[in-house]
Amino acid sequence: MHTKYTTDHEWITLADGIATVGITSYAQDQLGDVVFVELPEVGRQVSKGEAVGVVESVKVASDVYAPVGGEVTETNAAIVKDPSLVNADPESGAWFLRLRLSDTADMDGLLDAESYRKLTA
Repeated sequence: MHTKYTTDHEWITLADGIATVGITSYAQDQLGDVVFVELPEVGRQVSKGEAVGVVESVKVASDVYAPVGGEVTETNAAIVKDPSLVNADPESGAWFLRLRLSDTADMDGLLDAESYRKLTA
C-alpha cells in the first residue's frame, strides 16, 4: 500500500478499492495547533478536488479536498472529538475519511513521496 499526495497537502492510501485520506505532516505543521475538524456525512458522493471537510487551527481555517471521487464510507470521529490528534499523528491515526473509489483513474497525477518532498522543500 503506497501513499500518494496532492499539491493541496492531502495524503491518500488505497486498499481494496477504499481510499483513506488525511492531511500531511507538512500541512498540520503549517496550520499550527488544530482546534476544530469538520468532516462530511457518511454516504455522501464526492468528486475529485471537492472540499469535503474543514480543519481549523489557532491561525487559520482550511478546506480539506477529496484527492479522488467516490462515496464516503467512514469518517474519523476521534479527530472531531479531539482535534489535537491531527497534530500528534497526521499521517496515520488522524485520518479524516474513507472513500469507496469510483474511478481508479483519479489516482493518476497524484504525487509520490519523493515528488511531494520536493514540493514542500
